[in-house]
Amino acid sequence: MQTMRSFVIFLFVLPLTVAAEVRLPNLLSDHAVLQRNQPVRIWGWGQVGERITVTFHNQTLATQADSLGEWETWLHPEPAGGPYSLTVTGDDAAHPVMRKDILLGDVWLASGQSNMLFPLNGFPGAPLKDGQKEIAAANHSTIRLLLQKRGTSPVPLDDISETWTECTPDTASRFSAVAYFFGREISEREHIPIGLIDATWGGTPAHSWISLDALAAANLTSVFDEGAQIARDQLRADKIRASNAREDAALKLEGKPVPSHPRIPADRQGSWAPAGLFNAMIAPDTRFTIKGVIWYQGETDTEPQRSHHYARLFQTLISDWRQQWREGDFPFLFVQISSYHSPADWPIVRDAQRHALTLRNTGMAVTLDVGEVNNVHPPDKQTVGMRLAQIALASVYNEKVEGSSPEFLQATTESAAMRVWFQHAEGLTTHGLPLGGFELAGDDRIFKPAIAKIEKVGETETVLVSSPQVPSPRFVRYDWSDVVTTYLYNAAGLPVGTFSSEQD
Repeated sequence: MQTMRSFVIFLFVLPLTVAAEVRLPNLLSDHAVLQRNQPVRIWGWGQVGERITVTFHNQTLATQADSLGEWETWLHPEPAGGPYSLTVTGDDAAHPVMRKDILLGDVWLASGQSNMLFPLNGFPGAPLKDGQKEIAAANHSTIRLLLQKRGTSPVPLDDISETWTECTPDTASRFSAVAYFFGREISEREHIPIGLIDATWGGTPAHSWISLDALAAANLTSVFDEGAQIARDQLRADKIRASNAREDAALKLEGKPVPSHPRIPADRQGSWAPAGLFNAMIAPDTRFTIKGVIWYQGETDTEPQRSHHYARLFQTLISDWRQQWREGDFPFLFVQISSYHSPADWPIVRDAQRHALTLRNTGMAVTLDVGEVNNVHPPDKQTVGMRLAQIALASVYNEKVEGSSPEFLQATTESAAMRVWFQHAEGLTTHGLPLGGFELAGDDRIFKPAIAKIEKVGETETVLVSSPQVPSPRFVRYDWSDVVTTYLYNAAGLPVGTFSSEQD
């Protein structure tokens, strides 16, 4: 009897005495790119109090797991290079965790909705421009891709299920086209490895990508009101589905045909819940050291109940992500949504995006001239990726290129006209077409079509705007419509984006 009791005790004690394997997050997988020239966090999990040794290239660092079994240490900055190996050893020195083919370069996170998600192989019925040619050429051993699966969560997660891959025609075909073209240009111009993280979900609002703490701090109550309505709609939909399922089951038992049921509005798989996408798709990435972010979203927020909050919402998102990563004001480059026929508030959102340029280290790629009237997913993603890359080359990599579209600076009154002043406006041109798209308004804020012409004031290029219908103009705006057909470029071929002086 004593022998049996000892055996039972042994069975229960044994699992507690076997050393758990040290674990790394999937962000630190084979083929990863680690951020060059910055301290890089290496972290993971093990036994409580376990001594951890991290070896990478010529560095060896020691740390210890805390009371929750979590540990972290920081690699010292190193220049671009590789491939290297990463080895993590715990108390069980006979079974280290190893990662191979690690490069040092620049890591960019790409996020947003469907126009950033849009892959090289396109959407059904909506192919990428020159898609098959681009896919066939997508062999780049020093570009690495991490394509995250869509997911939502009510709480912040600490890991993802996906791992890094090399850039090949197969892996690139499913990856964000805008991110790929951006990364390819940076890699070729700077001759460094590039890591691209694709964390996207089509048809999603900005509030899903912001942490709950940031939403609450910004007092964006409308977001939570909408989230509550979505939850109520989902509960109603679930009840209807359950009732339909019971009726269908009863009909099957009676041998009767089962009717088709109308589509029930749902909660878009949770993708509209406040902070739902941040928790699942962004929070796990915030420990991973990055160079910066590229962002393409806003179409979903053009609906009137959201458009007027977008300026504050978008700036909250940028500030929130910078706070979450704790790397300072890293570059945040974004796309001003394009031209598209819609009854919603597209120009309001475009102007709200422009106002985010007041935040440090931001840049906006204007895409009005590559939009399509009846296609919300225009096929020319090469131009979008290239314009984001031009911003990065100029502002991040200090290349001697013009990276910015002409940016509205101010409007001054001259008699019965207004003069518009820009930054980055050298060589203003319409390429021989009439200069249109400008409107003026007086104190009544009722805008009327205006006549515009390019004029030099000294060495500065400006646009003088006038209208016989507005003898005392006070406000000016440009391309303030869903569909835009007039474009004004600088010498670098970058177009002016939608703007209004009302809020400046």
